[in-house]
Amino acid sequence: MPSSRKDSGPSRSQAEVVDLVSSLIRFDTSNTGELETTKGERACAEWVAAQLQEVGYETEYVESGAPGRGNVFARLKGADSGRGALMLHGHLDVVPAEPADWSVHPFSGAVQDGYIWGRGAVDMKDMVGMILALARQFKAEGTVPPRDLVFAFVADEEAGGKYGCQWLVEHRPDLFEGVTEAVGEVGGFSLTVPRPDGTDRRLYLVETAEKGLGWMRLTAKGRAGHGSFLHDDNAVATLAGAVARLSAHQFPIVISDSVAEFLTAVGEETGLDFDPTSPDIDGTLAKLGTIANIIGATFRDTANPTMLKAGYKANVIPQTAEAVFDCRVLPGRQAEFERTVDQLIGPDVTREWITKLDSYETTFDGHLVDAMNNAILAHDPDARTVPYMLSGGTDAKAFAKLGIRCFGFAPLQLPPELDFSALFHGVDERVPVEAVLFGTRVLEHFLLNS
Repeated sequence: MPSSRKDSGPSRSQAEVVDLVSSLIRFDTSNTGELETTKGERACAEWVAAQLQEVGYETEYVESGAPGRGNVFARLKGADSGRGALMLHGHLDVVPAEPADWSVHPFSGAVQDGYIWGRGAVDMKDMVGMILALARQFKAEGTVPPRDLVFAFVADEEAGGKYGCQWLVEHRPDLFEGVTEAVGEVGGFSLTVPRPDGTDRRLYLVETAEKGLGWMRLTAKGRAGHGSFLHDDNAVATLAGAVARLSAHQFPIVISDSVAEFLTAVGEETGLDFDPTSPDIDGTLAKLGTIANIIGATFRDTANPTMLKAGYKANVIPQTAEAVFDCRVLPGRQAEFERTVDQLIGPDVTREWITKLDSYETTFDGHLVDAMNNAILAHDPDARTVPYMLSGGTDAKAFAKLGIRCFGFAPLQLPPELDFSALFHGVDERVPVEAVLFGTRVLEHFLLNS
């Protein structure tokens, strides 16, 4: 069975991964959610293709449903092509950033103070750079992995994948032929927790589940009229009531297998009681630091208002008022969630899904999980891998429709004091250089033993 290189000096991937991540960040691939203002994906995808072609890959460039929505695919033959292929996927788009708010320009890719800075540094051009560096190394050095590897660099993840993974799965399933398992973003990063004996333990969180994602529009209609008159049919008032009721509602706690396993593991390490029915569960979670924001959101469904739209003049009662909610729904809860929403908003408000993507959950077992665990332990022997549920969403939602078993595994060994969760979509997004180098070593071991 192949294994990762031993102490023979820096590998090719180690030598170039930081420059690759920095170069990727310099492409402004801001995804506004609108076709006419989203930019940069084509140029970035073409650059990725060129990096792969330089070392001998045959690549396929695909535009997913609209001009400029660039995607790149490449395959590396493995020793046993009879096994299912493993896909490594990363998205090239990022959320927008306002340069005036940042310490460095968000598209500078600056490497300073031990970090790589810029929009996408953790979401997810760090992982894209690691994948690209290893793909280049394997091809250049003639490395043959145990199984076929598919490298997928895709568009539009930050807007739900309509012009990215969703389109590709529906229109180009041939690109995923033979793929049975996949790894992507928001997993494999370290969480340092205190132990009862005063020492610390690094846990590496492997994403085995994610909540469903739904952007829902609520609409109320009423009679238009002059703002000075008496009105008993005001669309704004009707909508405001529905928004207030839904946003104030606390959905019931429902613990999935992935969340239960996470709580058990963290409880074993810390000695804390993570009983989700405890009245002080939020206080106990807070002892884990900023990761509590993610974990707490996986206990129950959420519905948060994010946009409001009504009226065009101060003295005119509008006929229509609209609100948009960001809804995140636990596995198996979609039907009950929608019934609850309908009860809360009432009969005078209608709802429709702007985007609706299913939840996903797999088990924390099997050969691929063993390979992840072994790769982490090879480079951090006192660590422990644990499953967790992501409160957000990734392209795994689409790939799962093809029967692909998906995990989040973008390994990073993080400083305990770093507020990692705040960096996603945050100002001054950055990733430690050493974390990227660590992740590249771990991924190399993983891919050579998967």
